Amino acid sequence: MVRSKAKDHESKRQHILDVAAEVFAREGIARASMNEVARACGISKANIYHYYASKDDLIFDILDTYLSQLRDWLCGTELDGQSPTERLHTLTREFLLAYEGMDNEHKIQSEGLPLLASDKQDILKGYQRDLVGLVSETLQSCAPDMLGANSAKRREITMSVFGMLNWFYMWNPGATKDKRIAYAATIADLTLSGLRKP
Repeated sequence: MVRSKAKDHESKRQHILDVAAEVFAREGIARASMNEVARACGISKANIYHYYASKDDLIFDILDTYLSQLRDWLCGTELDGQSPTERLHTLTREFLLAYEGMDNEHKIQSEGLPLLASDKQDILKGYQRDLVGLVSETLQSCAPDMLGANSAKRREITMSVFGMLNWFYMWNPGATKDKRIAYAATIADLTLSGLRKP
């Protein structure tokens, strides 16, 4: 007979994800053990294996939960009726708002993703491609003459926008909502200023 899930299964799973992300971000994924994650969660090692068969499964669930929610947030942002300039301002703001409270998950992406099997990497990279595509399309609409036929330039500018977003995340983890919104406007304004140059 299949064992049914406890009523609090989902809340316990989310607790494990949150704590494990903190442990992995602090110690590094390679150094942190499942024993350490279990201790930090206040549960036994056997209990954590009830939720995850391996460390890789746990890493994947952390990143899958984070990136899928980030993708859904950004790709679900209402942009209809906005000008290209307004759309870029909206997206930079929503990125920095979505990053709030997700410092650990964001930090372990670069280390964790390459450790996973290729099929799991493909899923996570799909979320990333959706986000990059959203920003790229928005930038192209802001400067169609400059970027419409120049995919290399469009990619350079797209990744520069992500670089500025990630810089703010790395150096301002405790930023208030107002500071996030203000810096998002700075990113958009700097980018638009560059796109308007002859």
